[in-house]
Amino acid sequence: MSPTVLPGQETLLACWSALAQLSSGASIHHDPLVTAAVFPSWAPLNNAIVLGGSGLAAADRAAPLYCKSGVDVWALWLPSRITDLEAPDQIGEIGALKRDTTTLVMRASLSAGLRHDERVVRTSIATATRAGDEPVPVEDLGEPDRLPCLRAWALVRDEQAVAAAWSFVHRSDCGIYAVGTVPAMRRRGFARALVEHVLADAWRAGARTASLQSTLMGRPLYESLGFEPVGRYEEWISR
Repeated sequence: MSPTVLPGQETLLACWSALAQLSSGASIHHDPLVTAAVFPSWAPLNNAIVLGGSGLAAADRAAPLYCKSGVDVWALWLPSRITDLEAPDQIGEIGALKRDTTTLVMRASLSAGLRHDERVVRTSIATATRAGDEPVPVEDLGEPDRLPCLRAWALVRDEQAVAAAWSFVHRSDCGIYAVGTVPAMRRRGFARALVEHVLADAWRAGARTASLQSTLMGRPLYESLGFEPVGRYEEWISR
């Protein structure tokens, strides 16, 4: 199988390297067949991206890395140029891995007309991760992490953070990650305002494109900000 490198993939890998500096025992392993992010203390980030060869060969390279670090559950991402989430998979099986979800890769060109929102503030990655699921009082917002190009964000309403995300600028591209809104506050425009603010900040920092991964539910939000589908990741999990 010839390698498929999707738009924003280099930004994603660079972001994983930055996040590894914040998590105990984390490491990023590069191989011609696969790049594996190993995060023993941060389960959702245990992901590996197929770079070349077969999915099975990539899985065989990644599995020992996770086993050595005591990580039982990890995901293998197979990049594809297919832009339809409902289209058939590229392959039917990858060894003992089980087929999981599919995320849509989307990309947008940035412009100077993007709007900042005074409700959006900088915070820590840890706080942003929490605020995507539950309200966080403003007094509990963590200080921003001191890593170049990596920024965490929260949108505050009535003295509570109710939506959050983080971003990473790599060269001229800004990756947008972990966008989330507290369930009770969804469908009120908070996520859209937050993402537009992040994009405006990225433009000011020199980014001219943005990339992200979306579910089917999130696609209309990102399309309203100019994002277009450019591919997808077919995700397989170790169990």
